[in-house]
Amino acid sequence: MNITSLRTFIAIVDTGSLVRASQVLHVTQSTVTARLKTLEDALGQQLVNRQKSGVTLTPAGTKLLRYARIMTGLWRQAQYETALPAGLSSVCTFGCDRELWHGPGRAFFDGVVSGHPDMAVSVQQGSGRDLEDWLASGQVDVILTYDAITRGNQTVHPLPPEELVLYSDRPETPIDSDPRYVFVDHGEEYRRQHAETYHDAGIARISFDSSWWALQFLLERGGSAYLPRALAAPHVERGALHVLEAPVYLRKKNLIVTDTAAENWPWFDALVETLKAPLHA
Repeated sequence: MNITSLRTFIAIVDTGSLVRASQVLHVTQSTVTARLKTLEDALGQQLVNRQKSGVTLTPAGTKLLRYARIMTGLWRQAQYETALPAGLSSVCTFGCDRELWHGPGRAFFDGVVSGHPDMAVSVQQGSGRDLEDWLASGQVDVILTYDAITRGNQTVHPLPPEELVLYSDRPETPIDSDPRYVFVDHGEEYRRQHAETYHDAGIARISFDSSWWALQFLLERGGSAYLPRALAAPHVERGALHVLEAPVYLRKKNLIVTDTAAENWPWFDALVETLKAPLHA
């Protein structure tokens, strides 16, 4: 078994076919087929079912996929750390929830880049589950997430909660009955609180699971939606969005670091304190 075979397997799964995988990898279809067979022979298991419509995972393939992503990620990280450019002495691998990049994620990144010119920085975007797996496997050193699930060798640094505020492109937008309201899914706790507050409201015609996409929709087509204050603030300043007098919801944020990484970063605690300051709240 080798990394190339695992990467080929992941490409087959992500693209849904051996033909598209060969196009992504810039190799022939026969090469993709040979790599898949090598992997299946090494494991003694069939990994995918081939059909005219594409491929589907077998139970064995489903089990392997998670480990394949971890192993290829670790190999990529090992290559990155052992081949640092001249003048760089260390690396910080940072995993960030896509919703948290605007605000604390960018602030952490800027703090490392500007304060430590001898350090390389690698940033990866992922879901809460992805980030948890990456941190546990050593693929990243520190993550910014809404969750606070940790292992024994990790430390959680709670950050000021994210404020979810109701914005609209029209300052006189009705709060409870805006037909152009866009629902943004900010997690289970938010859904519960939102349902309690707006229990008489119907189901929104448009919904997103991304604050960024919802923001772009409002800026292009108008409407109202709950968005993170840090994300919407620049557009409020230029008059494109307006804050409505509505309940404000809070969503917890956590910076989680492996203890071994933090021990090698004497600057880390000071940077965390800056993220807790009102400017980044």
